[in-house]
Amino acid sequence: MTQRRITDDLPALLAVLPFKFVNQVKQANNADDLLEIILDLGRLPMARYVDREVEISDKEVSRAEIDEVLTRIGEFDADNRAGIERTLHRISAIRNKHGVVVGLTCRVGRAVYGTIDIIEDLVKSGKSILLLGRPGIGKTTMLREAARILAENTRVVIVDTSNEIGGDGDVPHPAVGRARRMQVAQPSLQHEVMIEAVENHNPEIIVIDEIGRELEAAAARTIAERGVQLVATAHGRTLENLLLNPTLSDLIGGIESVTLSDEEARRRGTQKTVLERRAPPTFDVLVELQERNRVAIHEDVAESVDALLRGYPLQPEIRYRDENDQIHVEKPQPRPTASAGGSQGLRRSSPNGFKTSTDQNREYAGKAPFSAADTGLQSEPAQPQLSLEKIAIYPYGVARNRMEQASKKLGVPAVVARDLRQADVLITLKSYYRKHQKPIVTAEEHGIPIYVLRSNSGNQIEQAFIELFNLNEAVGRNVNLEEVNTQTLEAIDAVQNGQRWVDLPPASARVRRIQHELVREADLVSHSYGKEPNRHVRIFRE
Repeated sequence: MTQRRITDDLPALLAVLPFKFVNQVKQANNADDLLEIILDLGRLPMARYVDREVEISDKEVSRAEIDEVLTRIGEFDADNRAGIERTLHRISAIRNKHGVVVGLTCRVGRAVYGTIDIIEDLVKSGKSILLLGRPGIGKTTMLREAARILAENTRVVIVDTSNEIGGDGDVPHPAVGRARRMQVAQPSLQHEVMIEAVENHNPEIIVIDEIGRELEAAAARTIAERGVQLVATAHGRTLENLLLNPTLSDLIGGIESVTLSDEEARRRGTQKTVLERRAPPTFDVLVELQERNRVAIHEDVAESVDALLRGYPLQPEIRYRDENDQIHVEKPQPRPTASAGGSQGLRRSSPNGFKTSTDQNREYAGKAPFSAADTGLQSEPAQPQLSLEKIAIYPYGVARNRMEQASKKLGVPAVVARDLRQADVLITLKSYYRKHQKPIVTAEEHGIPIYVLRSNSGNQIEQAFIELFNLNEAVGRNVNLEEVNTQTLEAIDAVQNGQRWVDLPPASARVRRIQHELVREADLVSHSYGKEPNRHVRIFRE
């Protein structure tokens, strides 16, 4: 367990305040829980603590007292924030319509060493992480600690818009360790500095505080698609808040309205117009800071968003630190059995080996499809990942997160190579290939195979993987027809006995024709769904 250590340099902040306010704060004797001091013209000054607010004078704040503070701090930036050299404290101004400062929020900036241990495994996993939480709960503190820990072994660049991560002044605060810091002249230019950091300084990890604009969300997606890990905070408290925020929903894939066919709407038991996730999420993991020592973790953002849109939200993993600084982990409960799948509810898997409606939803959410052991077929696996060798792929101009989604969906052992010298294959886009850029020329010189895609879409990447791993040849060989018949008849029996529908495992066109014929003989309905090699038969009642 990492020993927690707090450094806040509180005397530096108190030194800018009028002396009579300082005495009251010291008398409260609760500096560790002090969040900020509020000075509003014509009102009583307040000290805000974690659990309460305290008046620090019985007299209203005067113009002279506000001016006294202004003379002791630096200039305000375009976002009306100022700092104190070599500290993490922040002073924010409220102005009247003439631009005159009439209120000040003096926030205590703290470097708390050891706070990141509650999610340290996620931070070091290489996945992009987004932190959510209400103001003052400790998002920036945790972000700063993450930057310090990661910078010990990787190249980290902090995009510091308000100087809250690295502190005020040209020299970053020691709390960020070896991480490099880029300051932002104006908040509206944060997205440009984000892209500049990637293009000019070769980072492996970008750390960003407060993604709050659409351009910043777009820049974050661009960075993620270039293979750079992101660790960031955003406005919002929960996954659902973020999903409903039209400006920032793209961070977790975005949502769009989709019109279903009559048949599909009846099958789902929904209206014809539903919401679906628009794209792969920019961030792989989402952490909700519920309290200072308690977080909720969505380890697979794509799966969590898909489940939320379908009306059965997944329970996040809960982690919390107790009074003795011990960390406890509460794994989510199994998914509830009641849903729109029929009167019998949804089950995790069928004892007969075919997939139920829950399994189908899990597959759509990005899980690998069933293996041969699940299908019961005496053949090579329908998804042959167990017998395939890993292929190291170097993406040049191709979205890494979409490659990972395609790998999960097809169940193939594709790994992203960060160095071209470690790659078995290079995948790029036609526009890059035509320009004969350096990585492509290098790959040709070293005899590394190159796959050229027409576009950066998930479908194009999936087709490349199907060709790379010879999946079309692997599906449906040496099928035991007797086992196919038995399995299909068991599925038919389940539907006839009340189950609303049953999905059979992915199969070749030859096997699917046999399955459809058996279903017709039983006076039931069947259709094929999905794309090769995952195309499968669904059996249901009319």
